[in-house]
Amino acid sequence: MPTIAPWAFVLAVPDLHESAAYFRDVLGFRVLWEEAPDWRLAERDGVRIMLGHCPRDARPADLGAHSWFGYLEVDDVDALHDELTARGAACTQPTDKPYGMREIVVTTTDGHRIVFGQERAR
Repeated sequence: MPTIAPWAFVLAVPDLHESAAYFRDVLGFRVLWEEAPDWRLAERDGVRIMLGHCPRDARPADLGAHSWFGYLEVDDVDALHDELTARGAACTQPTDKPYGMREIVVTTTDGHRIVFGQERAR
């Protein structure tokens, strides 16, 4: 059976430089492909997010529920919350969910939303 490699998200962003700086400076990602005119690759802990420059498309903040783009599991959601908010991230408080996860929601500078979750101890 063919093997599927780890995934990468693809996000349309209105301001490529601002979005890349947010992923680097606030979310702690390494930014690559800086020589490419319309793309940046943000990478952290094996998660890759491809940022595509789309200045004329609808802003993610205006997409309502369509602004959600990913759910990533972490080993310490509370520590991640503290790290990201210390750098200025728009982030919800860690919340225990009835389906057994403890989660935070981060909203990027463009309005994309990503959930980071940790399985609660049983």
